[in-house]
Amino acid sequence: MSETMETTVKTGSYDTYLTRAGEGNDEAVLFLQGSGPGATAWSNWQFALPSLGESYDCLAPDLIGYGNSDHPDDPPQGVASWLDIWVNQQIELLDNLGVEKAHLVGNSMGGALALHLLHRHPDRVDRVVLMGTMGPPHQITDWLDRLWGFYDDPSEERMAEAISWFVYDPDTVGGDLEGIAEERYPAAMDENVQRSFAAMFPPPRQKHVDDLVLPDLAFQRMDHPILLVHGRDDGIIPLETSLYLLERLPNVQMHVFGQARHWTMIEHAAAFNQLVDDFLSGGKV
Repeated sequence: MSETMETTVKTGSYDTYLTRAGEGNDEAVLFLQGSGPGATAWSNWQFALPSLGESYDCLAPDLIGYGNSDHPDDPPQGVASWLDIWVNQQIELLDNLGVEKAHLVGNSMGGALALHLLHRHPDRVDRVVLMGTMGPPHQITDWLDRLWGFYDDPSEERMAEAISWFVYDPDTVGGDLEGIAEERYPAAMDENVQRSFAAMFPPPRQKHVDDLVLPDLAFQRMDHPILLVHGRDDGIIPLETSLYLLERLPNVQMHVFGQARHWTMIEHAAAFNQLVDDFLSGGKV
Protein backbone atom coordinates (compact mmCIF):
# COMPACT_ATOMS: atom_id res chain seq x y z
CA MET A 1 0.00 0.00 0.00
CA SER A 2 1.21 3.48 -0.88
CA GLU A 3 1.57 6.10 1.83
CA THR A 4 -0.56 9.24 1.60
CA MET A 5 0.54 12.78 2.30
CA GLU A 6 -1.32 16.07 2.71
CA THR A 7 -0.34 19.47 1.39
CA THR A 8 -1.84 22.79 0.35
CA VAL A 9 -1.56 23.93 -3.26
CA LYS A 10 -2.30 27.39 -4.64
CA THR A 11 -5.04 27.18 -7.27
CA GLY A 12 -5.79 30.62 -8.63
CA SER A 13 -7.03 32.81 -5.79
CA TYR A 14 -7.83 29.80 -3.57
CA ASP A 15 -5.79 27.37 -1.50
CA THR A 16 -6.60 23.73 -2.20
CA TYR A 17 -6.06 21.02 0.39
CA LEU A 18 -4.63 18.00 -1.41
CA THR A 19 -4.26 14.39 -0.32
CA ARG A 20 -1.77 12.57 -2.52
CA ALA A 21 -0.46 9.04 -2.90
CA GLY A 22 2.08 7.66 -5.34
CA GLU A 23 3.92 10.90 -6.11
CA GLY A 24 6.53 10.17 -8.76
CA ASN A 25 4.50 7.58 -10.66
CA ASP A 26 4.21 8.34 -14.37
CA GLU A 27 0.44 8.61 -14.78
CA ALA A 28 -1.72 10.95 -12.68
CA VAL A 29 -5.26 10.25 -11.53
CA LEU A 30 -7.44 13.11 -10.32
CA PHE A 31 -10.08 11.93 -7.83
CA LEU A 32 -13.19 14.12 -7.58
CA GLN A 33 -15.39 13.88 -4.49
CA GLY A 34 -19.15 13.89 -4.03
CA SER A 35 -21.32 16.47 -2.30
CA GLY A 36 -22.55 15.01 0.98
CA PRO A 37 -22.59 17.19 4.11
CA GLY A 38 -19.15 17.03 5.70
CA ALA A 39 -17.68 15.21 2.68
CA THR A 40 -14.01 15.55 1.83
CA ALA A 41 -11.73 13.98 -0.72
CA TRP A 42 -10.35 11.66 1.96
CA SER A 43 -13.79 10.56 3.17
CA ASN A 44 -14.55 9.50 -0.41
CA TRP A 45 -11.23 8.01 -1.46
CA GLN A 46 -9.56 6.72 1.72
CA PHE A 47 -9.49 3.14 0.41
CA ALA A 48 -8.68 3.98 -3.21
CA LEU A 49 -5.63 6.19 -2.71
CA PRO A 50 -3.33 3.75 -0.83
CA SER A 51 -4.18 0.97 -3.29
CA LEU A 52 -4.03 2.84 -6.58
CA GLY A 53 -1.08 4.92 -5.38
CA GLU A 54 1.03 1.83 -5.98
CA SER A 55 0.74 2.45 -9.73
CA TYR A 56 -0.45 6.05 -10.18
CA ASP A 57 0.17 9.55 -8.89
CA CYS A 58 -3.18 9.89 -7.11
CA LEU A 59 -4.43 13.44 -6.50
CA ALA A 60 -7.49 13.95 -4.29
CA PRO A 61 -8.28 17.64 -3.67
CA ASP A 62 -10.97 18.90 -1.34
CA LEU A 63 -13.22 20.92 -3.64
CA ILE A 64 -13.37 24.63 -2.89
CA GLY A 65 -16.10 25.00 -0.26
CA TYR A 66 -15.40 21.57 1.24
CA GLY A 67 -13.14 20.29 3.98
CA ASN A 68 -9.83 22.07 4.43
CA SER A 69 -9.78 23.88 1.09
CA ASP A 70 -10.71 27.56 1.02
CA HIS A 71 -14.27 28.71 1.63
CA PRO A 72 -15.28 31.99 -0.04
CA ASP A 73 -16.34 34.69 2.41
CA ASP A 74 -19.12 35.72 0.03
CA PRO A 75 -19.99 32.42 -1.66
CA PRO A 76 -21.83 32.28 -4.98
CA GLN A 77 -25.40 31.02 -4.92
CA GLY A 78 -26.24 27.81 -6.72
CA VAL A 79 -24.15 24.91 -7.96
CA ALA A 80 -23.73 26.32 -11.50
CA SER A 81 -21.44 29.09 -10.21
CA TRP A 82 -19.57 26.67 -7.97
CA LEU A 83 -19.05 24.35 -10.94
CA ASP A 84 -17.05 27.03 -12.72
CA ILE A 85 -14.90 27.46 -9.59
CA TRP A 86 -14.29 23.71 -9.35
CA VAL A 87 -13.40 23.29 -13.03
CA ASN A 88 -10.87 26.12 -12.76
CA GLN A 89 -9.56 24.68 -9.49
CA GLN A 90 -8.71 21.35 -11.13
CA ILE A 91 -6.96 22.93 -14.10
CA GLU A 92 -4.96 25.24 -11.81
CA LEU A 93 -4.04 22.23 -9.67
CA LEU A 94 -2.78 20.24 -12.65
CA ASP A 95 -0.88 23.28 -13.92
CA ASN A 96 0.73 23.90 -10.53
CA LEU A 97 1.83 20.27 -10.25
CA GLY A 98 3.10 20.14 -13.83
CA VAL A 99 0.59 17.50 -14.91
CA GLU A 100 -0.28 17.86 -18.59
CA LYS A 101 -2.93 15.13 -18.71
CA ALA A 102 -4.67 13.09 -16.02
CA HIS A 103 -7.15 10.27 -15.69
CA LEU A 104 -10.34 11.30 -13.87
CA VAL A 105 -12.26 9.32 -11.25
CA GLY A 106 -15.44 11.12 -10.21
CA ASN A 107 -18.01 10.17 -7.58
CA SER A 108 -21.61 11.45 -7.78
CA MET A 109 -21.37 15.24 -8.16
CA GLY A 110 -17.65 14.69 -8.77
CA GLY A 111 -18.69 12.61 -11.77
CA ALA A 112 -20.59 15.59 -13.16
CA LEU A 113 -17.48 17.71 -12.55
CA ALA A 114 -15.42 15.13 -14.45
CA LEU A 115 -17.82 15.33 -17.40
CA HIS A 116 -17.62 19.13 -17.43
CA LEU A 117 -13.82 18.97 -17.30
CA LEU A 118 -13.85 16.55 -20.22
CA HIS A 119 -16.25 18.83 -22.11
CA ARG A 120 -14.28 22.05 -21.51
CA HIS A 121 -10.70 20.73 -21.42
CA PRO A 122 -10.58 17.45 -23.40
CA ASP A 123 -6.85 17.80 -24.01
CA ARG A 124 -6.13 17.59 -20.26
CA VAL A 125 -7.99 14.30 -19.79
CA ASP A 126 -7.04 10.70 -20.57
CA ARG A 127 -9.40 7.97 -19.29
CA VAL A 128 -12.44 8.61 -17.10
CA VAL A 129 -14.23 6.59 -14.41
CA LEU A 130 -17.67 7.83 -13.34
CA MET A 131 -19.17 6.27 -10.22
CA GLY A 132 -22.83 6.84 -9.32
CA THR A 133 -22.53 9.90 -11.48
CA MET A 134 -24.61 13.00 -11.90
CA GLY A 135 -24.55 14.94 -15.17
CA PRO A 136 -27.40 13.31 -17.09
CA PRO A 137 -30.93 14.65 -16.57
CA HIS A 138 -32.93 12.97 -13.80
CA GLN A 139 -35.54 13.72 -11.19
CA ILE A 140 -33.98 14.47 -7.82
CA THR A 141 -34.47 11.58 -5.42
CA ASP A 142 -35.91 12.08 -1.96
CA TRP A 143 -32.64 11.00 -0.40
CA LEU A 144 -30.57 13.48 -2.43
CA ASP A 145 -33.05 16.27 -1.66
CA ARG A 146 -32.75 15.48 2.06
CA LEU A 147 -28.93 15.26 1.88
CA TRP A 148 -28.69 18.68 0.28
CA GLY A 149 -31.21 19.92 2.86
CA PHE A 150 -29.27 18.47 5.81
CA TYR A 151 -28.61 21.88 7.33
CA ASP A 152 -32.31 22.69 7.53
CA ASP A 153 -32.29 20.68 10.77
CA PRO A 154 -28.83 19.16 11.39
CA SER A 155 -28.21 16.52 14.05
CA GLU A 156 -26.05 13.45 14.67
CA GLU A 157 -29.19 11.34 14.26
CA ARG A 158 -29.86 12.82 10.82
CA MET A 159 -26.21 12.27 9.90
CA ALA A 160 -26.46 8.59 10.88
CA GLU A 161 -29.66 8.28 8.86
CA ALA A 162 -27.98 9.88 5.84
CA ILE A 163 -24.98 7.55 6.06
CA SER A 164 -27.36 4.58 6.09
CA TRP A 165 -28.56 5.65 2.63
CA PHE A 166 -25.02 5.32 1.23
CA VAL A 167 -24.50 1.64 2.09
CA TYR A 168 -26.40 -1.54 1.31
CA ASP A 169 -24.91 -3.46 4.23
CA PRO A 170 -23.75 -1.44 7.29
CA ASP A 171 -21.21 -4.18 8.11
CA THR A 172 -19.15 -3.06 5.12
CA VAL A 173 -18.36 0.18 7.00
CA GLY A 174 -17.91 -1.49 10.37
CA GLY A 175 -21.59 -1.68 11.24
CA ASP A 176 -21.50 1.35 13.51
CA LEU A 177 -23.31 4.07 11.58
CA GLU A 178 -23.78 6.11 14.76
CA GLY A 179 -20.03 6.03 15.35
CA ILE A 180 -19.34 7.18 11.80
CA ALA A 181 -21.90 9.96 12.21
CA GLU A 182 -20.36 11.02 15.51
CA GLU A 183 -16.97 11.28 13.81
CA ARG A 184 -18.23 13.13 10.73
CA TYR A 185 -20.73 15.46 12.39
CA PRO A 186 -18.21 17.99 13.81
CA ALA A 187 -16.63 18.41 10.36
CA ALA A 188 -20.07 18.97 8.86
CA MET A 189 -20.89 21.58 11.49
CA ASP A 190 -17.84 23.73 10.82
CA GLU A 191 -19.22 27.23 10.17
CA ASN A 192 -17.29 27.60 6.91
CA VAL A 193 -18.52 24.24 5.64
CA GLN A 194 -22.10 25.14 6.53
CA ARG A 195 -21.89 28.53 4.81
CA SER A 196 -20.48 27.06 1.62
CA PHE A 197 -22.91 24.14 1.52
CA ALA A 198 -25.97 26.33 2.08
CA ALA A 199 -24.87 28.51 -0.85
CA MET A 200 -24.40 25.51 -3.15
CA PHE A 201 -27.81 23.90 -2.74
CA PRO A 202 -30.57 26.36 -1.80
CA PRO A 203 -34.12 25.21 -2.62
CA PRO A 204 -35.60 24.35 -5.03
CA ARG A 205 -32.94 21.67 -5.30
CA GLN A 206 -34.03 20.14 -8.59
CA LYS A 207 -32.48 23.23 -10.18
CA HIS A 208 -29.01 22.14 -9.07
CA VAL A 209 -29.47 18.67 -10.56
CA ASP A 210 -30.50 20.37 -13.81
CA ASP A 211 -27.57 22.82 -13.70
CA LEU A 212 -25.10 19.92 -13.69
CA VAL A 213 -26.58 18.45 -16.89
CA LEU A 214 -24.71 18.51 -20.19
CA PRO A 215 -26.55 18.26 -23.53
CA ASP A 216 -26.68 14.98 -25.42
CA LEU A 217 -24.49 16.37 -28.20
CA ALA A 218 -21.70 16.96 -25.68
CA PHE A 219 -21.88 13.34 -24.53
CA GLN A 220 -21.87 12.07 -28.11
CA ARG A 221 -18.68 14.01 -28.85
CA MET A 222 -16.76 12.58 -25.87
CA ASP A 223 -14.59 9.91 -27.48
CA HIS A 224 -12.31 9.36 -24.47
CA PRO A 225 -12.52 5.86 -22.92
CA ILE A 226 -15.07 6.04 -20.09
CA LEU A 227 -16.02 3.46 -17.48
CA LEU A 228 -19.37 3.78 -15.71
CA VAL A 229 -19.66 2.19 -12.26
CA HIS A 230 -22.94 2.13 -10.35
CA GLY A 231 -24.51 0.41 -7.38
CA ARG A 232 -27.66 -1.37 -8.49
CA ASP A 233 -29.45 -0.36 -5.28
CA ASP A 234 -28.35 3.29 -5.25
CA GLY A 235 -31.23 5.41 -3.93
CA ILE A 236 -29.33 8.72 -4.00
CA ILE A 237 -28.32 8.83 -7.67
CA PRO A 238 -30.40 6.29 -9.59
CA LEU A 239 -28.90 3.68 -11.89
CA GLU A 240 -30.76 5.37 -14.77
CA THR A 241 -28.12 8.14 -14.92
CA SER A 242 -25.42 5.65 -15.93
CA LEU A 243 -27.78 3.85 -18.30
CA TYR A 244 -28.50 7.22 -19.93
CA LEU A 245 -24.78 7.75 -20.53
CA LEU A 246 -24.32 4.16 -21.72
CA GLU A 247 -26.66 4.94 -24.61
CA ARG A 248 -24.88 8.16 -25.60
CA LEU A 249 -21.15 7.97 -24.90
CA PRO A 250 -19.32 6.43 -27.89
CA ASN A 251 -16.36 4.77 -26.10
CA VAL A 252 -17.98 3.43 -22.95
CA GLN A 253 -18.11 0.41 -20.68
CA MET A 254 -20.31 -0.18 -17.64
CA HIS A 255 -20.04 -2.25 -14.48
CA VAL A 256 -22.95 -2.59 -12.05
CA PHE A 257 -22.46 -3.88 -8.51
CA GLY A 258 -25.37 -5.73 -6.94
CA GLN A 259 -25.96 -5.28 -3.20
CA ALA A 260 -24.42 -1.82 -3.41
CA ARG A 261 -25.79 1.66 -2.98
CA HIS A 262 -23.88 4.93 -3.42
CA TRP A 263 -20.54 4.11 -1.78
CA THR A 264 -19.33 1.43 -4.20
CA MET A 265 -15.72 2.51 -3.63
CA ILE A 266 -16.17 1.75 0.08
CA GLU A 267 -18.67 -1.13 0.07
CA HIS A 268 -16.70 -3.05 -2.58
CA ALA A 269 -13.32 -1.37 -2.13
CA ALA A 270 -11.03 -4.16 -3.33
CA ALA A 271 -13.15 -4.97 -6.38
CA PHE A 272 -13.60 -1.29 -7.21
CA ASN A 273 -9.88 -0.58 -6.97
CA GLN A 274 -9.03 -3.56 -9.20
CA LEU A 275 -11.68 -2.52 -11.71
CA VAL A 276 -10.31 1.02 -11.90
CA ASP A 277 -6.70 -0.18 -12.12
CA ASP A 278 -7.51 -2.56 -14.96
CA PHE A 279 -9.40 0.12 -16.88
CA LEU A 280 -6.86 2.91 -16.42
CA SER A 281 -4.06 0.58 -17.52
CA GLY A 282 -5.79 0.30 -20.89
CA GLY A 283 -7.57 -3.01 -20.59
CA LYS A 284 -11.17 -4.01 -21.06
CA VAL A 285 -13.01 -4.75 -17.82
